[in-house]
Amino acid sequence: MTSYPFSERDLAQLRRRGIPPERAVAWLETFAAGVPHAALDRPCTRGDGIMVIDEGDLDRLCRRSNEAAQAGRFLKFVPASGAATRMFQPLLAAGNHAAGAEATVDGLRDRPEYPALREFMASIERFAFHPELTAALERQGRRLQPLRDAGRFREVLDCLLGVEGLGYGELPKAVIPFHRYPNDCRTPIAEHLVQARAHVRDRSGTVRVHFTVSAEHRTAVERHLAEVCRRYEGNDARYDVTLSEQRPDTDTLAAGLDNRPFRQRDGSLSLRPGGHGALLANLNDLKADVVFIQNIDNVAVRAGAAIRYRKALAGYLVELQARLFEYLDGLHPGATPSFLEEALHFVRVTLSVVPPEDLTGAPAADRIRFLQKTLDRPLRVCGMVPSTGEPGGGPFWVRGAGGNPSLQIVESAQVDMAQARQRDIFASSTHFNPVDLVCSVRDRSGTCFDLMRFSDPESGFISIKSADGRKLKALEHPGLWNGGMADWNTVFVEVPQETCTPVKTVLDLLRKEHQL
Repeated sequence: MTSYPFSERDLAQLRRRGIPPERAVAWLETFAAGVPHAALDRPCTRGDGIMVIDEGDLDRLCRRSNEAAQAGRFLKFVPASGAATRMFQPLLAAGNHAAGAEATVDGLRDRPEYPALREFMASIERFAFHPELTAALERQGRRLQPLRDAGRFREVLDCLLGVEGLGYGELPKAVIPFHRYPNDCRTPIAEHLVQARAHVRDRSGTVRVHFTVSAEHRTAVERHLAEVCRRYEGNDARYDVTLSEQRPDTDTLAAGLDNRPFRQRDGSLSLRPGGHGALLANLNDLKADVVFIQNIDNVAVRAGAAIRYRKALAGYLVELQARLFEYLDGLHPGATPSFLEEALHFVRVTLSVVPPEDLTGAPAADRIRFLQKTLDRPLRVCGMVPSTGEPGGGPFWVRGAGGNPSLQIVESAQVDMAQARQRDIFASSTHFNPVDLVCSVRDRSGTCFDLMRFSDPESGFISIKSADGRKLKALEHPGLWNGGMADWNTVFVEVPQETCTPVKTVLDLLRKEHQL
């Protein structure tokens, strides 16, 4: 019988989450051994891992996308569990260093948060939530303009974020007003629904969208969805919106710095959400066909270019999938040498898969086996924007265990920055990952792939966190579009900078992409 470093109480806790004890043991072993770093070979660049769509091909690809949408093949998948607290973090940090409700902006002139706080207060009427904030303050017997003129930001922040006011600090980012139009005010959820009409709607008018949410925010999201779906539905569109939460069995065990299980004050195990990589299970459960994946905060007021290129990515995926299925259909013992060479050329040039060296001159049966294994996988087409210094991951050629490089999206946390060459390769990246993916998750028979089979379980993340004043090690699953899709067929396509408009802090809403 296997011996586990857990008590009966621990085992019962794991069982309630659906976590096998051996999986928890493997996590402890990972904490001790560390997560292997990605072995960067070189950054993906134009013509070397990143393709550029000719302007003349855009209309054709958009038509292909429209045809697939009309056939009901599309669904939009939006991770939307992020809390608004992170978005307002610069302002919260300023509030934590100010004493009393009447603290002023100028009183924090020597603090690093001062520029952000000053810009927020000076530009407050430009935010979409300005009317709501004004009304909430008036209900409290205060007026925004005198508070702003006096620099009394604490009262403004308390009303904006506190439960006695608008309570934004307790809400998900998905339901915070982002954009103000002449006759409308839209949250990220509303923008995703409106934009999905343009590239997901089928011939019956159905628009399928799936949001992943946290359990504590589900009620707020459901209430908001009921309101906005009524607002934007009509004779030409009906929303089919579904929600899911991160599954309890995707939580991971925390460890102390000694790599033993980290325990709560009551002695129970500390189990933590496993990061956005845990959403691979949610995606797998959908049993979809073609899925758009986009972050909740990547929406703009002028989305024409983003929608056009999103359609182009989908059209290109549909065309690639058709060719891929044709090659799979032709891989049989009677396949001609010229057909096999054509399929290998498609794999090398279009899918950027490097065949093993010993395949050259190998018998036809060996070539067929390699091609079948390579082609019979999920497929993703990923938009990549030219880098402008934004933090985050990007496209790289990464060497795997077999030595051959493959296309991967890599975050800085996956790279051994202590090695000068790896650090230099990461720094030389020319493109940035905006999380704008289109994914084909069914095989040529129409059967959904088991997506869990195509992830790299060794490419997770270990980070140092704290709880109750004690440091702990937290383990995240391989990122959804990083290690979670490591063994997919991958194509990177350059898309314009205007397709990437994330809102990481509230001040990002002042950028021109979010102002009408």
